[in-house]
Amino acid sequence: MPDHTSTPHPASPLAGAAALTVEDVREAHKLLSGVARATVLESSRYLSGLVGAPVHLKCENLQRTGSFKIRGAYVRIAGLTAAERAAGVVAASAGNHAQGVALAASLLGVGSTVFMPVGAPLPKVAATRDYGAEVRLHGQVVDETLAAAQEYARRTGAVFIHPFDHRDIIAGQGTVGLEILEQCPEVRSIVVGVGGGGLAAGVAVAVKALRPDVKVIGVQAAGAACYPPSLAAGHPVAVEGLATMADGIKVGRPGDIPFRIVEALVDEVRTVSEDALAGAQLLCLERAKLVVEPAGASPVAALLSDPGAFEGPVVAVLSGGNVDPLLMQRILRHGMAAAGRYLSLRLRLTDRPGALATLLGVLSQADANVLDVGHVRTGPRLGLTEVEVELQLETSGPEHRAEVTAALRDAGYTLSEPE
Repeated sequence: MPDHTSTPHPASPLAGAAALTVEDVREAHKLLSGVARATVLESSRYLSGLVGAPVHLKCENLQRTGSFKIRGAYVRIAGLTAAERAAGVVAASAGNHAQGVALAASLLGVGSTVFMPVGAPLPKVAATRDYGAEVRLHGQVVDETLAAAQEYARRTGAVFIHPFDHRDIIAGQGTVGLEILEQCPEVRSIVVGVGGGGLAAGVAVAVKALRPDVKVIGVQAAGAACYPPSLAAGHPVAVEGLATMADGIKVGRPGDIPFRIVEALVDEVRTVSEDALAGAQLLCLERAKLVVEPAGASPVAALLSDPGAFEGPVVAVLSGGNVDPLLMQRILRHGMAAAGRYLSLRLRLTDRPGALATLLGVLSQADANVLDVGHVRTGPRLGLTEVEVELQLETSGPEHRAEVTAALRDAGYTLSEPE
């Protein structure tokens, strides 16, 4: 990829369908006036100290429908002809795009049908219906859901609204970039999550035309990173076996149009681990008091993973906050474990009165908070007078975690990890 730090970009270095300009984004911004919120930019004291420069969070998790998706969806549907509007629109999504299309269509008086996977979180299904869409559950994975939506479009004449591979979608998402430049004119780096690439492409079109000195850095989950091999190959490459908690950026192949823009304008695409994503989501909740989904936390995960790699001031785009409460609970526990603040272990006790109280006394002296205690009294590995105890503990960090385990071993307990 080219080095954009020294050579300014022309207004549109692209050709064909990818030849979006900042004027397209500005027109989208006018269209979205009174529809999409100009979301706030919040400073992060913790991340600023970590990076060594000001870090701001662009809170698209506070956008209408809980993500940036309303921007592109509204611009795309608003551009339809009268005949196309009469035919209605159809989309496929597990969450954010579904809600964005549903609300945008409702605001524009257009009928919408949204296909969602059978296992989609119930809060997202309910929200999509509440925004006015007819929801149809089909398929176990998004690819099956997408095929069903496209078949519906062919059969009924409804217009298929792609989540990222369309000029109007990208122009709408690019309005995030215009707002960042207005809210933080001194910005030097913008970090944004990347799935199919619509948001990163739109931000890059707007920012590079007006401020070619500003770096635009994309972030993907390591378990669902289609852009690094695609950029290496020079064309979109499909990857299989996607595995990440970040459903919002879990895309197996870049969009054709956003890929060309990302290839030309985005300075770098990084990957982050699942532990980093969980830690970033936990940090957003605890330090920034913001509910952010894993995909929305991916820029923060990049900052946590390599804080010295970003020139400040930095703006990290929190792209969405729609997360199922049950998933949130699991992710936060995982994030606490990754941060050394959650300890799960097993040990054996002699099955006699007072044995558990003695164990809990050791933990109390070590200032460990006991979250859960489980007992197993029978099993092929246990002696006649033994009981196995599984403990879930909260600690204050890696050092305290080590102190707790040392205290248990000093007291004569043999520890092992849960199976």
